Amino acid sequence: MLNPKSTTSKETKKQTTFTSFSQMLELLPNNEACREFLEYVLWDGKPVCPHCGSENEDHYKLNIKGVFKGGYKCKDCREKFTVTIGTIFESSHIPLRKWFIALYIFSSHKKGISSLQLSRDLGITQKSAWFIIGRIRKAYEVDSELSEELEQKLCGVVECDETFIGGKNKNRHKNKRVKNAQGRSVKDKTPVFGLLSDGKVKTKVVANTQAETLKPIIKDMVEKGSIVVTDEWAAYNGLEKDYDRKVVKHDDNEYVRDGFHTNTIEGFWSLLKRGIFGIYHSVSKKHLSKYCDEFAFRYNTRKLTDGDRFNLTLSKVHKRTTYNDLIKKVN
Repeated sequence: MLNPKSTTSKETKKQTTFTSFSQMLELLPNNEACREFLEYVLWDGKPVCPHCGSENEDHYKLNIKGVFKGGYKCKDCREKFTVTIGTIFESSHIPLRKWFIALYIFSSHKKGISSLQLSRDLGITQKSAWFIIGRIRKAYEVDSELSEELEQKLCGVVECDETFIGGKNKNRHKNKRVKNAQGRSVKDKTPVFGLLSDGKVKTKVVANTQAETLKPIIKDMVEKGSIVVTDEWAAYNGLEKDYDRKVVKHDDNEYVRDGFHTNTIEGFWSLLKRGIFGIYHSVSKKHLSKYCDEFAFRYNTRKLTDGDRFNLTLSKVHKRTTYNDLIKKVN
């Protein structure tokens, strides 16, 4: 167990994962301990220069007034660096320990956490908390290689379904209500397509739910010959050429046919919507894909402990985003 007055690398390495949030707070009592733990997760004992990629145990350690605080100088390119360079923590004025607290809370809460609540928990502004959450979501993006398993094509039994994210007419003012606010013909909501197999889900925000949009996604993400389970939506017609398609007729109040169903992915949609409506309340189309990736990440890692999920997220923090990227408008 780490001593708050003395945090050395050897002591940090004794604890490779945490069984609870309180244990993480106890074993990482200050910024120095957090920095050492981050070095252990990202470098495993061998500092890696972010400028040239040189991995060397003998990179020069830089002392400040005789004290080492995590600064290095590369033996090859001679550039200075720390473990936070090139990560979501780089150039942040928020202490690293507060980042760790935010990351642990955000990754372990099943439905996420609002920036207002996080700002109160950390004692920072809502603007800073919103930026922290935005950077963490960037690490959750599917294309940031959260796991090799998710990069592989889905196979076996694959459930396919769509959902629509947006407000309900009953919650709108009378002058803002629209016709056809439910079903696939809705025009004021954003469609999201999802595929789920063997407990792993993939999502994609799409322009529409027509065949020319959905079929290429299925062919790109699902191995030929797999069993594809859908409802009777016409956009899925023709999949029989490459897949063993099973159709569940929801319009006839049928939800299981010969043991096949889309109930699992519909359960994920329910979780996604409860999180968006209950925690975040509203999501813009620009950022919706990030929220989908966030909930997919938690769903796909639901069998991990909170400590293991925290470590997994720490190992994937090399994808950064700037505040201007988050607030810029989409044409």
